[in-house]
Amino acid sequence: MQQKNISIYRLAKTTGIPYTTVNDICNGRAHLGRCSAETVYRLAKGLGVSMESLLESCLNSRVSFELYRRNVRRRLMELGDLPFLAEALKQDDISRYYHLKWYPEALYLLAVVDYISRLNHIPLCEEYDDLRRCRLAETVYPAGILSVAAASGSPYPLVHAAKTAVSEFKHYNFGEREVRNVI
Repeated sequence: MQQKNISIYRLAKTTGIPYTTVNDICNGRAHLGRCSAETVYRLAKGLGVSMESLLESCLNSRVSFELYRRNVRRRLMELGDLPFLAEALKQDDISRYYHLKWYPEALYLLAVVDYISRLNHIPLCEEYDDLRRCRLAETVYPAGILSVAAASGSPYPLVHAAKTAVSEFKHYNFGEREVRNVI
């Protein structure tokens, strides 16, 4: 709130969350980690940050990669390509995650940034050239693909996902075939 110069009153008005709730959260009388998903979502949207980054300070460990992946995709759909790209580069979560040794999160977000850049004919951000040489040791698949493979008892869904992955994701060893279709 300080970075964006937003008062408790303004945040309450913008988000539709009662002033007393926002005030209690800001003054430590209510724990953000115990708030409803809707409250956290509204606060994140009102502050122009991801839910994960808002909750990061009150979580002892990071969220599951699958949840992170869904949040990134949802944010892309909410904002659209160019605003998402601007936000991702401005917040520099790619470097932050990398320094925390959260390699899947860092490389996944970099893959999304590179993919959106390619689709919109925007040159790649040179700041991440060193990270572009990195690759996960094992392929990371979306939960849906893993479920289909487990249910069928066949590795074919995994092989197919790896072969047909979007090039930017394949580069970092993600079996990601779809970025925009969010349920």
